[in-house]
Amino acid sequence: MAVAFAEEASRIRRTGHLSDLQIGRAVGAAPSTVRDWFARRSSPSGIRAERVAELAEIVDRLTRVMDPGYIPVWLLRPIEALGNRKPLDLIAAGQARRVAQIISGLESPGAI
Repeated sequence: MAVAFAEEASRIRRTGHLSDLQIGRAVGAAPSTVRDWFARRSSPSGIRAERVAELAEIVDRLTRVMDPGYIPVWLLRPIEALGNRKPLDLIAAGQARRVAQIISGLESPGAI
C-alpha cells in the first residue's frame, strides 16, 4: 500500500504540474524526499501519506475548474476567502478541508 502513495505523489506532479518543492511544502517533506518518492526509492507514510492523499484530492478537483498549468500558481496565491493564506500552506497545516470549501465555490458558484 505504501507504494501507492509514492505513485500518487508522481501523479500529483504530472496532473497538477507541481514541483518537488511544492509537493514537499504541502506534505511536510524535503524536496529530496519527494524526489525519492518519484523514483520509488521510498514512499510517504503516516501524516505525509495523509497529506499526499489530501493534496491529490485538491489537485483532482482543481483540474476540473481551471487550466492544470495554473494550479501551482493558485495553490501559492494568498486567497482572500482563506484570510489571505496560501492554499498550499493550509494543506500543510492539516486544513485541506478549508481549501476544499473554496474549491466548492469554484465548482458551483454560490455553494460557499
